[in-house]
Amino acid sequence: MSKPLVVSIPHNLGREEAVRRMKSGLAGARTQYGHLLTVNEETWNDNQLTFRVTALAQAVSGNIDVADDHVRLEVMLPWLLAKLAERAQAVIGDKGRLMLEKK
Repeated sequence: MSKPLVVSIPHNLGREEAVRRMKSGLAGARTQYGHLLTVNEETWNDNQLTFRVTALAQAVSGNIDVADDHVRLEVMLPWLLAKLAERAQAVIGDKGRLMLEKK
């Protein structure tokens, strides 16, 4: 059984601005990485996103919680993708920080 991949990204934007930037950034990521993944479900409920995607023929599900001072991503990965999770964790954190940077 795989364990969740958890990434926490601090910010000082406030919840509303962080949600706005996450929505915008995720739309860009779908465009940029559309050849690698298919978004099967994406549901925002206030400041929480629940999603299901297929990546490399593997089903992935998770959620993103946006708080006043941080964003927390939790993804349940199948064993094949879990093998890559350690490298992915740093990349996800870096991309998330870029989405939340002050512009």
